[in-house]
Amino acid sequence: MMHEFPKLPYKYNSLEPYIDEETMKVHHDKHHKKYYDNFMEAISEVPEYAEVSVEEILSDLNSIPEKIKQKIVNNGGGHYNHSFFWEILSKDKPFDPDSEIGKAILEKFGGYEEFKEMFSNSALTLFGSGWAWLVYNFESGEIEIVQTRNQESPVSINKIPLIGIDVWEHAYYLKYQNKRAEYIEAFFNVINWEKVDELFIKAKG
Repeated sequence: MMHEFPKLPYKYNSLEPYIDEETMKVHHDKHHKKYYDNFMEAISEVPEYAEVSVEEILSDLNSIPEKIKQKIVNNGGGHYNHSFFWEILSKDKPFDPDSEIGKAILEKFGGYEEFKEMFSNSALTLFGSGWAWLVYNFESGEIEIVQTRNQESPVSINKIPLIGIDVWEHAYYLKYQNKRAEYIEAFFNVINWEKVDELFIKAKG
């Protein structure tokens, strides 16, 4: 099937102590599953979408029928963003300054700590719910940090996601309560930099 609800590529407790087992269960099994179910309900009204990936659908918002567009943006975006999120998390894939993405980050931001500060600030200052991303910009051929509101996705603004942090409260509230900054700091311990490097190399073509 083109549209499947993804299983976690690791155990629920694999990211502890940074992201706890209970949060992963609720986040994946409840929140993501709800986005997926609502997305599937929305695309049932457009039979041809059964054979079109969620990324392709979100990449061309103008082609979505108006009556389901916002539902697709909200729930297709939620499904796509979370599917991406699970794939770029791991405790044992640290930043490598000699990788392709490592070299690009050092060149663009001046250093890993500088990148971390800018990315953290983007995630921390986003008002309300949404995401902070490291993306590859097709037009400039460079990496950059962007924010998206709610469940809007970078692919809808012609950018390829490389790293995304979910700053909806459901992503961290059970462990960190209202301490978003602590959650953001912990996130840097669970970025799968091997996967990020793979995505960057693919994005550059």
